[in-house]
Amino acid sequence: EASTRTQSSFELAGKRLGADVMNMSVASSSVKKGETLIDTAMTLNAMRPDILIIRHQSAGAAALLAQKVGCSVVNAGDGAHEHPTQALLDALTIRRAKGPLSKLIVAICGDILHSRVARSNIMLLNALGAQVRVVAPSTLLPSGIDRMGVIVARSMAEGLKDADVVMMLRLQRERMEGAFVPSIREYFRYFGLDAEKLKAAKDDALVMHP
Repeated sequence: EASTRTQSSFELAGKRLGADVMNMSVASSSVKKGETLIDTAMTLNAMRPDILIIRHQSAGAAALLAQKVGCSVVNAGDGAHEHPTQALLDALTIRRAKGPLSKLIVAICGDILHSRVARSNIMLLNALGAQVRVVAPSTLLPSGIDRMGVIVARSMAEGLKDADVVMMLRLQRERMEGAFVPSIREYFRYFGLDAEKLKAAKDDALVMHP
């Protein structure tokens, strides 16, 4: 799956830490000739890497790879499932700006249904003791959201009230099949962030847009 920030940050971090980094572009690989994900993984595994970092459009791709190779596998995003390294980065950013995450109020707003960033952040923030709120229209909330340890808010005013952190998610239109909102304009009217809506949060609230 295409990436700018994730690929570049992994590559730079690896090099700065002294690793020999090889970037495999799907566009110039045998995947273009019909090679499967498993075949690609087995080929790379034969070269004995220490770590494989994968970003893939299919949920569960990283877990599948981990069963087929003898090295460590890092999930850099798999479909609409999870993005654990993004959640770690977001938690570090919040920690640096706000101190310990325990008891902080974090409002995650937008397309919760299709967002792997939302899923991973919800799990990690809950584990670190933050109070997590999700703010979205009902059409953009996954089933069972109430079992994920979050408070569901149906309006920005309700969700942002006294929030320490406001995390805005984009509409994942590339993952949408059908109409989840009446129109983009209508969606942003109620769930887009502006100065007026932000007044509901704490004066020193951190605004994030992962």
